[in-house]
Amino acid sequence: MKESLRYLQNAKEILARIQIEDDDYADIKPVREAFGTAYLAILEAINEALLKKGLSRKYLPKSVDGYRSALQKYYRAYNGKLAKKLEHLYDTLHIAGYYRGLIYNANVIKEYLKVTKEFIDKFK
Repeated sequence: MKESLRYLQNAKEILARIQIEDDDYADIKPVREAFGTAYLAILEAINEALLKKGLSRKYLPKSVDGYRSALQKYYRAYNGKLAKKLEHLYDTLHIAGYYRGLIYNANVIKEYLKVTKEFIDKFK
């Protein structure tokens, strides 16, 4: 999980450079960048786990649908909980945070980074 944690650390470093005013980050552009980086941390964690399961790099998922399918196929023991959590994090980090830039409250963002770390830790 080394690479995925590196991505997550990069997201935190991006946020650390942004001024906070009234509990909100003052500049949304780097916040969006941090969300994108945190989302990539999740995909890297899944990639690393799939490689450990014997998948070759050539067959790693190439879309969010591919990641959903991979979790259902290789991680059924979690009863769909990982796929559901991926869906939640996709909606929050990628769509609301990165793509649309709708999340800028510092406390909310810090909480989502914790949730991201918890998701990554499930693959250890």
